[in-house]
Amino acid sequence: MTSANFPECLSITLQSEGGLSMERTDPGNWTGGKIGKGTLKGTKYGISAAAFPNLDIRNLTLNDVKPIYKAKYWDEIGGDTLPPGFDLATFDYAVNSGPARALRDAQTVIGAPADGKPGPLTRTKAATAGTREIKALCARRLSFMQSLAIWKTNGKGWSARVAKIEAKAVAMYLRGQPGVDVKAALADEASKAEKTAGTLQKAGAAIAVSASGGAGTGAALPAEPNLLVLVGVMLAGLVVAGVLVVKAVQSKERARAYQQTAEAQ
Repeated sequence: MTSANFPECLSITLQSEGGLSMERTDPGNWTGGKIGKGTLKGTKYGISAAAFPNLDIRNLTLNDVKPIYKAKYWDEIGGDTLPPGFDLATFDYAVNSGPARALRDAQTVIGAPADGKPGPLTRTKAATAGTREIKALCARRLSFMQSLAIWKTNGKGWSARVAKIEAKAVAMYLRGQPGVDVKAALADEASKAEKTAGTLQKAGAAIAVSASGGAGTGAALPAEPNLLVLVGVMLAGLVVAGVLVVKAVQSKERARAYQQTAEAQ
């Protein structure tokens, strides 16, 4: 738990925060925080016009943004007081969705009061945060992202980003554990995620077949079926199947991220 971890965490986060983005449909690119409100200044290196409306976003340099990340994100989550790995998961979440939200979810995961402010109780509870807490925080982050209106547009990229951060955060934590073969542990996580994806995919397919009426069951329908109820049940089944398929895709993303991180060790 030291500020020495900030440069590595920032380096990892900046891999997902590329050059200048002027996408008009992204509310973060507008100084007013809503599409069409204020001036379209864009986002660069993760520094958005919505969060920093007075900055010259287009001309920002890496040297410009480093102190911003330190003061506005790392320090706001109490990054120096969080254990390796958990600090990365919280920091990247903060950059993406704001430090208060990220820290509230982190506090919920570790059992601290979710007030969005770093403090002694959060520091104490976070001291034992490991792989389970990292995974739980990333899952909460992804769940929040899925609730956003722009998930349909950005969901694929966000899902890949969260999976990558989870894998790298777990690797960061494991590096500090004595006697742990980090590469083997990450490869094992990849294998488990791949198996989970397969299970979810099969379950989703089975429910979809059942919801659409089965295949050659020959089952007799009631003489006067309540069609509204029947259709409702079928649609509900298809929704569940769709959710399982999405979760299967996300598990595959996690498997890919863990495998790539393992190979980089």
